[in-house]
Amino acid sequence: MNLTVAGTAIGAFVAFMSLQFGLWGFLVSLLFMAIGALLGRSAEGKLDLRGIFDAIIGRRSSS
Repeated sequence: MNLTVAGTAIGAFVAFMSLQFGLWGFLVSLLFMAIGALLGRSAEGKLDLRGIFDAIIGRRSSS
């Protein structure tokens, strides 16, 4: 699946959620999509969740 088809599918899903469930359904669906994307990138090894967590809470490494 290329990025155009994926973007179209995501746009259709978000539009459906906003029409069916209103603003809160739209926001909750976006939140779950972002969480899913982060977990997917982490499972592929392309994202370091510990590094993100450390940056959020303010711990940084100089190395």
